[in-house]
Amino acid sequence: MTALTKKHRFDEVYDAQKVYRLLLTAVSNPAKSVNIREYAEKLYGAHPAMLTLAFTLLDNEVGFSVLEDEALAGDIACLTLSREAEPEEADYLFVTDPSLLEDAVRRAKCGTLRDPHRSATLIVECAGRAGLFLRLAGPGIGEASEFSVTETVKTALEFRDKQCYEAPCGIDFVFVSEDGGLLALPRLVRREAR
Repeated sequence: MTALTKKHRFDEVYDAQKVYRLLLTAVSNPAKSVNIREYAEKLYGAHPAMLTLAFTLLDNEVGFSVLEDEALAGDIACLTLSREAEPEEADYLFVTDPSLLEDAVRRAKCGTLRDPHRSATLIVECAGRAGLFLRLAGPGIGEASEFSVTETVKTALEFRDKQCYEAPCGIDFVFVSEDGGLLALPRLVRREAR
């Protein structure tokens, strides 16, 4: 009899719980960066940090979409048993190429006034160093404060602002870097003029 072996060392229960707690910290403290590198290093592929979040958030009850990255889409479907959906219907959209960000924001579901929680979460891989300063305000931030962000984060927020969502509708962002840095900006966090 041949024994099955996993290709990765990520524990679907314990590691996923730890990543989920870090993600909750990031969501409840917008613009506070956490790091999931320790867990991402346990996975294979070109986008281990994205797979770490997929393992943590997805199951067979939700739909996901990966814009123009078939390898990542296949890995996510295989590892999570989640169903692949069109971007307009997906609960989670994975974006590995910043040039696809505008299309992803435009196509993502934003919830309704009755059910704002039926919106999408965009998980965006971003490269580069934080160095641009944005003034952000919203739940979890307190007084409007300036935060250092990457160009991808700034661009994503600009695209989201162009959509003119009626509160409390909108889309949530989770930005993750190749080195495991993670930043969450929920739908009610907004840019403010300096």
